[in-house]
Amino acid sequence: MQILSPQTVSVSELTATVQQNGYAVLSAADVAEWADCTLDALQDLSPSWNNMPPDNYLKDGGRYRRRLHSSFVFEHKVLAQVPHRAHWQSVDYNALHGGMERWFEPMHAATVTSPAWAKLLTALANTASQVHGTPHTKWCIEAHQFRIDTTDGIGRPTPEGAHRDGVDFVAVFMVNRSHIKGGETRVFEANGPQGERFTLHEPWSLLLLDDTRVIHESTPIQPLAEGGHRDTLVLTCRADKFQDAEPSA
Repeated sequence: MQILSPQTVSVSELTATVQQNGYAVLSAADVAEWADCTLDALQDLSPSWNNMPPDNYLKDGGRYRRRLHSSFVFEHKVLAQVPHRAHWQSVDYNALHGGMERWFEPMHAATVTSPAWAKLLTALANTASQVHGTPHTKWCIEAHQFRIDTTDGIGRPTPEGAHRDGVDFVAVFMVNRSHIKGGETRVFEANGPQGERFTLHEPWSLLLLDDTRVIHESTPIQPLAEGGHRDTLVLTCRADKFQDAEPSA
């Protein structure tokens, strides 16, 4: 089965490429360089995708998604986890699941206290400031661990379809693909005709998106063998404040 691999850039090219194209892809080795850690340290995080609780908020009736969620603030060059909070998006950005508070289980303490974890989020915040061109003193980061499985024959990484997330930047790390076909990534200009499609398949490779400029989606997955699944880490980065439901008048 032929997989269309993405065109990757070097760490030194990352900022300029995102500024020019609205997105860029790093190989796993370059992610380790970008985060100033070893690839082994990143791969040590991967077992935490096993035995996650189901996503009980899927409005399409599916049982194919498992998920953990936690939130962090990077401010004055210091990363801190914030008290557990709901994930919320407006219907403008998520027509399927927007407009409601979704309380997912938090990420495991062993994951968020690992040295590699802090380095990943710090690298994202620093790159976000570089792409913007002006340093922000506060980045609000939401972290989502996803497992999309094929227990019911098909799994949908983006059931809401092609979308933006309502943040400044989105980082999608491919953690693992196991016994599946599909899961093609598609990135399009939000206000133009250009687009690209490819399949993230290398463990700990990264797709970094400027969410203000591009929309993205991943196609459904199907099993090639029992237990087929797709694991990703999605980090969203938003300047100054998290997305929260506006208080009623």
